Amino acid sequence: MALVSSLDELRATAHPLRLRLLSLLTGLPASAAEAGRELGCSQASASYHLRVLERAGLVEVVETVRLRGGEAKRYRHASSARPFRVDAPRASSSRAEADDRELFVDALADELRRRSALRADGPQTSTDAELWVDPETWRSVVRHVGQASAALHAAARAPRTPGTRPVSMTAALFPLRRP
Repeated sequence: MALVSSLDELRATAHPLRLRLLSLLTGLPASAAEAGRELGCSQASASYHLRVLERAGLVEVVETVRLRGGEAKRYRHASSARPFRVDAPRASSSRAEADDRELFVDALADELRRRSALRADGPQTSTDAELWVDPETWRSVVRHVGQASAALHAAARAPRTPGTRPVSMTAALFPLRRP
């Protein structure tokens, strides 16, 4: 999923289904019906969550197709593959943003638990750390993790594409306040 850079984006991503939709729509454009079938939820639920993501600017309509006398919008999420900027502008933090960040972290934790239950054999790593490092080391690590995320998103394909396998990447890197 993309770097969350605004309060609207933070609020929009603070739901496990919306995180899954963003991941799905990185590999292919999909309608609400197609996304619902892939993710095991109703078309109505997928449609609602897609509209929330669209209002926040995280997905866009890339195609409208005629189906049985109606129209189906196909959405795509491509912002995760954009070049990563370690010095992206940051808005000042408010109480509302702190509340929304907590909801986002809860949604991320729920999604990580779901994915962890699907863990398969193969190359993998995990880490957890609360460390003191110099600013240049920190900037370099954030840059590398951001580049790795962008590379994965750029390589994403439709589910079950021959020659691919499902993978998971979850990273949250942030500086801490001094004690």
